[in-house]
Amino acid sequence: MVEQSDRAPLLDWEETPAAEPGPAAPQDKVPEPSPASCRALGSTAPGTGWSTSPGGPAAGAAAVRGEADSEVGAVHRGPCWDALSPVRESPTYPDWESGIAVKNQRAPNWEEKDQIVAVFVVTFDTRSGNIVEWCLPRDINLDGVEFKSMASGSHRVASDFIYFRKGSYFGLACFANMPVESELERGARMKSVGILSPSYTLLYRYMHFLENQVRHQLEVPGHYSQLEAFYEDKKGVLPMGNGATTSLQPGPWVPTVNRCMHPEMKITHPAGCMSQFIKFFGEQIMILWKFALLRKRILIFSPPPVGVVCYRVYCCCCLANVSLPGVGLSVPEFRPFFYINVADIEALETELSYVACTTEKIFEEKKDLYDVYVDNQNVKTHNENLQPLLRINSADRDKYRKLSEQRQMLLYSLEVDGDCSSSEEDLFILFFMELNNRIFQTLWEVSGSQDKTLTEEHVRGMGLDPQGDRSFLIDLLEVYGIDVMLVIDNPCCP
Repeated sequence: MVEQSDRAPLLDWEETPAAEPGPAAPQDKVPEPSPASCRALGSTAPGTGWSTSPGGPAAGAAAVRGEADSEVGAVHRGPCWDALSPVRESPTYPDWESGIAVKNQRAPNWEEKDQIVAVFVVTFDTRSGNIVEWCLPRDINLDGVEFKSMASGSHRVASDFIYFRKGSYFGLACFANMPVESELERGARMKSVGILSPSYTLLYRYMHFLENQVRHQLEVPGHYSQLEAFYEDKKGVLPMGNGATTSLQPGPWVPTVNRCMHPEMKITHPAGCMSQFIKFFGEQIMILWKFALLRKRILIFSPPPVGVVCYRVYCCCCLANVSLPGVGLSVPEFRPFFYINVADIEALETELSYVACTTEKIFEEKKDLYDVYVDNQNVKTHNENLQPLLRINSADRDKYRKLSEQRQMLLYSLEVDGDCSSSEEDLFILFFMELNNRIFQTLWEVSGSQDKTLTEEHVRGMGLDPQGDRSFLIDLLEVYGIDVMLVIDNPCCP
């Protein structure tokens, strides 16, 4: 059992002396909500979309749906809300077991509705290339979706799935490549069947259906009755404004990770891939975490299949989750673009912060489009100011060790107790949320003090290295506009 404390339990550093108690927070200041009750609802959380308002998603009011409405009947403002605790008291950081338990109790109170705004079939034509063969509704603009749903290089794989973004919508497409005895088709028939929705959080539900449909389209081309029935059953109703149909504006993202997920759901649900993501990158996950928190433009390259790489995009966004009210209001939102190709270059030129993946090597040469380039497990940057962040320091190794220990503890608990109410994904997301919360809470407290001095003790208390993380801290203070004075020595020689 993890010993509970008044600090984020996943991040207790036994070797770090306890910091001196700071001044009590003013009573009129709203304390931060519990990370367990918010999970990825913070102002930096990845979402079904992103607000176009200057303040981002935290600036608006979000109504709590489901049973919580009948209990509290309130609308809570801020980047996160606690549906079961309308009156907030002192900030608490439950341990990972209690935190996950609380989240499991609250998840059923909120249900996101299906809103499929389009269904389509893309095929590879030997004369014309990728084309949209069929779609519903007939008049929807699908320009470019033929390249997003059939990634460059897909002809080398038998099957794949792709998450992507088109305008204000997100898409999921399943691709399949079937050998045929046809000279006209050059021995191979390739198709993708996909859908568009305002949210990507429920797209995984239709993975199995899309896989079956793309196989059906390969075997019996031109038969769309099942797709038509699916669209009629799941289509979303677009809101009307001034007599004209407008695009759906995605709402706040509330993750709903089902307990005891079946293996296929573990693979198809983006929230079921965090453990594989961290095991793939190892200690370098701490490098990606820093770039994500700094809102850098992260581009991940990998040859097909691209499905697992789309999951890495999602996981990168989860590294920047913060549940403290007000954090991130003045910085760009960390947007998941998922799969991109050369047709997205113009859109990326205006983006200040994003994470995306591609199978097209040409992007590596377009250094003005990204800050961080990830090739397989190699994380690099062409920005000299960001070069120090590529080095893993002792504090990074310590955090990764803590994370690994917590994971082993969880796996042991699952094996011994047979309790499947917790998951590795919950553990990882809570770990980084609490880490981020601790950092910003400390910075806020120091900025609110009289001398505004950030000392080595403060830095160690945040789980950072006073020397190795100096440039990271300087960038963090600048990006988030936090007014503190850094008084950490930076010796020029050992």
